[in-house]
Amino acid sequence: MNKIRVAVLCSGGGTNLQAILDAQAAGTIASGEVSLVVSDNASAYALERAKAAKVATFVADKKQFPDRRVREELISAALEERGIGLVVLAGFMTILSEAFTKKYDMRMINVHPSLIPSFCGPGFYGLKVHEAALARGVKVTGATVHYVNEVCDGGPIIAQKAVCVEEGDTPETLQKRVMREAEWVILPRAVELVCGRLLSREKS
Repeated sequence: MNKIRVAVLCSGGGTNLQAILDAQAAGTIASGEVSLVVSDNASAYALERAKAAKVATFVADKKQFPDRRVREELISAALEERGIGLVVLAGFMTILSEAFTKKYDMRMINVHPSLIPSFCGPGFYGLKVHEAALARGVKVTGATVHYVNEVCDGGPIIAQKAVCVEEGDTPETLQKRVMREAEWVILPRAVELVCGRLLSREKS
C-alpha cells in the first residue's frame, strides 16, 4: 500500500515525535511513514530520536541561518526533495510565514498544549501555556491538533482531548500530564487520520 511521506519538524526533545514513531512501529499509523525529521536547532534531542529510528534528518539552525526566510527556503527544498506529503509541527519554535503555510495548505498540522481557542496564538508556547491556564484557574485544559494556516494556532481543528487540572499542579506537572494524556494520544491518531484523507484524495 502507498503511504504518505511525513516530515516532523521539532526544535527540542522530540517527545511528540517519539509518540508518532512508536505509533508507526505499533502499526497504528498505517497510512503514513515518517521520512524526515527537521529541526531549527542543531542540538535538539529530536535528531537523536530520529537517528535511533533510522529516519533521515535535516537541520536549518537558527544560529547559522538567523533569517527565517532563508531557513524556510532550505526546509522547503528538503521537503520537496523527499516528496513529503504531510508536515507535522511537533514543538517547532519557528512561526512559519504565510507563503510557507500556503504551500502545504491542509497538508500541515500542529499540536498545541491547550484546548484551542483558550491559551493560544502568539506568545503561547511551552510552559507559558500551562502558566496561563493555572493563572486563570481553569479546571480543565488539554491539547489540540489542528491544520496550520497563516494565523498562529488558527487553522481548522482536527482533534482535541481534555485533561483535568489537579490541586497543587505546577506548570511543569501540568505540562507532563497534558503531554502524556493528550498530546501523545491525539497526535498519532491525527497523523493517521490526515494521511488516510490524503491517500483517499490521491486515489479519487
